[in-house]
This record gives sequence, structure tokens and C-alpha cells, in this order.
Amino acid sequence: MSKNGRPRKIKSPEEFDKLVDAYVQKCQSAEAPITWTGVALALGFTSREAIDEYAKYDGFSDSVKRAKLIVENAYEARLHGNSPTGAIFALKNMRWSDRQEISGPDGGPQEITLNLNGPRAD
Repeated sequence: MSKNGRPRKIKSPEEFDKLVDAYVQKCQSAEAPITWTGVALALGFTSREAIDEYAKYDGFSDSVKRAKLIVENAYEARLHGNSPTGAIFALKNMRWSDRQEISGPDGGPQEITLNLNGPRAD
């Protein structure tokens, strides 16, 4: 990284973790959701991408991964609620996927028979 340019807002991974933990504690106390944009604002950033930039600095990678995991965990916990639609959407944007796999007997392929001869004459 270049030594030129604006100084970092957060000087150490420990400070980063402390700010994230304070945000999480504030959310839990207020029974407010933990969100990625909330983390960005709590860190003093003006974009979510600014957090990703910190992952490139020496020593910050684990702190950024931990922050993302905290947010992901909060969304995952919301899947067990009455209306998980928003959490599902957020998790898909975090590279989760949902897919339906249909299999036949003993886990083999599903067999489908189509009658293309028209209606039966019973």
C-alpha cells in the first residue's frame, strides 16, 4: 500500500474490533438489527466497500472477516423468525444460495412419465 494519501480512520485491528463490538452491543441493547451498513457507519465509513479496503491492510483481514461473520450470523438467526424474507435476501447477497433438489427413490434421479397421447378413454 502507498504511504501517500489520507491517513487511515482506524489505526489497528484491535481498534477495528472494538468499534465493531461497540456497535453490536448498541444494537443488542436497543434490540435493533445488526447490519453491514450499520457496521460501516459505526466505523465512520461512507460506504460498505471501505470496510473491504481494510481487509487489504496488514493485520486487518481477520477483523474484517469477523465483522462480516457477525452480520451474517445476525441474519442467519433471523431465519428462524416469523418473516425471514429480508434475511434470506441479505444472505443471498452474502453468497448463500437456496436450491431445490428433487431426487427419486434411493437418492437417484426423479423419473417423470408424461402421457402425450391425449386424454384417456375410460
